[in-house]
Amino acid sequence: MTFIATKDRPLATTITGSLPRPAWFTHNLAGRTLLSAFADDPVYREQYNDAVATLIADQTRAGLDVVTDGEMRFDIDVGGRSWSGYILDRLGGLQPYVASANGRQGEDIPSDARPPNTGTILGEIIRKRSEVVGPLDARPLQYDAVWKAAQRLTAKPVKVGSCSAQRLDPQLANRVHRDRDASLLALSRAMNDEFHRLADAGCPAIQVEEPSLHNVTARDQELTLERYVEAFNVEVQGLRGKTEVWCHTCWGNPFAQRLASTPTLKTMLPYADRLDVDVITFETAENDGAELAEIGAAVGKDKKIAIGVVRHRSLQVESAEEVAALVRKALRYIEPERLILSSDCGFGRQGMSRVHALYKMVAIVAGANIVRRELGLPEAPVAAMDNRFAIS
Repeated sequence: MTFIATKDRPLATTITGSLPRPAWFTHNLAGRTLLSAFADDPVYREQYNDAVATLIADQTRAGLDVVTDGEMRFDIDVGGRSWSGYILDRLGGLQPYVASANGRQGEDIPSDARPPNTGTILGEIIRKRSEVVGPLDARPLQYDAVWKAAQRLTAKPVKVGSCSAQRLDPQLANRVHRDRDASLLALSRAMNDEFHRLADAGCPAIQVEEPSLHNVTARDQELTLERYVEAFNVEVQGLRGKTEVWCHTCWGNPFAQRLASTPTLKTMLPYADRLDVDVITFETAENDGAELAEIGAAVGKDKKIAIGVVRHRSLQVESAEEVAALVRKALRYIEPERLILSSDCGFGRQGMSRVHALYKMVAIVAGANIVRRELGLPEAPVAAMDNRFAIS
């Protein structure tokens, strides 16, 4: 195994990615590239840099081993649309979706990707649609600049996360490629180009959303799960060795909502070990580690496993003892050198306050330190718990 961000870090700690956006960060990219906003909008540049610095400081104060930029490139939006919208609004070869000539709105977008019914919280999510009109080009995403803006602020490895082509493609009306399979492959290749630019810049960890394997029982699939795995592996092809490649599996995050009423890993686990990645993440705090045995059995020894030890859908901050108990349960099935501790999913820009997110991060590291002490492993300093710096 060749690892970069988590090399020689048993029970490494991190978060999935997103953090609550500071209230004073009021400017949006609004469809611009990051570098164009930096060049032309000094207020945005200052607010963005300050927000990233602030959230990296929070993660450092909590003692995390691997940090993120909090995904501050995403706009203030409704229900977290920016997770996919950041890409769909910038990718070359796309334009805003226009209904087909006969006027039947959404007929050429897969039914499982159309907006939920009104009258539900998920129905509040505004999803602008896009359509493919030409060759796809991911260079406007500028992930390398996103990473550099964060990594220059810390000596800790910064992990960059992205939505996957497999999650994005069902949201696209396709009028260029011969079928959905061809559209998916073109998008996977475009994202692979961008991930290589990011890895070549020096990013130590790239996290890509799972290839539409999760929640498959809740919706129809146009393509087989085998084909989604193949497409995902095209998207990350050639990255291992350049960087540490993560795959994040997810039960849903918009407005901190689950996208399946009875979440389970049983459908996707048979495919997990076929993903060409170094690390696979799972939501396990949500169900108190009910499927840890299955996870340990499904994922090969060449990969690490990141488990969620704090919830992103609850404002109750877990205690260090609760985190430690879940870690001990995981260690029955996963070796400490292969186990990474994280949040179930991103904390989101709307789901909770920065105070909640900070102390959930502190709980991750405090719980890890309890188990590290039991195993004779070095503990991580947690400045937020150091009484020498208490302010009263």
